[in-house]
Amino acid sequence: MKTTGVIRRIDELGRVVIPKEIRKNLRIKNGETLEIFVEDNDIVLRKYSPVENLEVEVSKYVDIFNQVIKHNIIVTDRNKVIAVAGNLKKNYLDKEITEFTEHSIDRRDSFVERQKKNFEFVSGNVENGYYSFSSIVNNGDALGAVIVISTDFPLTEADEKQAVVLSKVLSKYFVE
Repeated sequence: MKTTGVIRRIDELGRVVIPKEIRKNLRIKNGETLEIFVEDNDIVLRKYSPVENLEVEVSKYVDIFNQVIKHNIIVTDRNKVIAVAGNLKKNYLDKEITEFTEHSIDRRDSFVERQKKNFEFVSGNVENGYYSFSSIVNNGDALGAVIVISTDFPLTEADEKQAVVLSKVLSKYFVE
């Protein structure tokens, strides 16, 4: 564990304030949920991801959709990629998403890029191709995204809609 040098007092209600700089660096926003763990004598806080907790089930859906449309499919939570199918798997799995991806999720965006162009959904990984992006939303909460990517050929209208369909299917799994 890395020390921050920050010391905080617990108030009468048992609350501890996480300093703004730490929240900013870890991209923790107001209203986000944290998971609490106990390791030996340590209390560990981690951003909670209902998408990551269903990683095995999500991977099965991604593989099935990939068999049908034959394009790369990426599923993210609000922090990182949690499932990938297709030849880009090793470039994306478990990688941290970019601020662009995070903001698109926050805005609950759904969009398509029909012209071949450069894009960066995960930090440090620029691709060139076509894509369809659809946020995973459950009860108004933005939880992640489904991204269908083709680096070779434009996506068909049916391929584009698969990102939306898969995001809606996955949203039914997530109940906080």
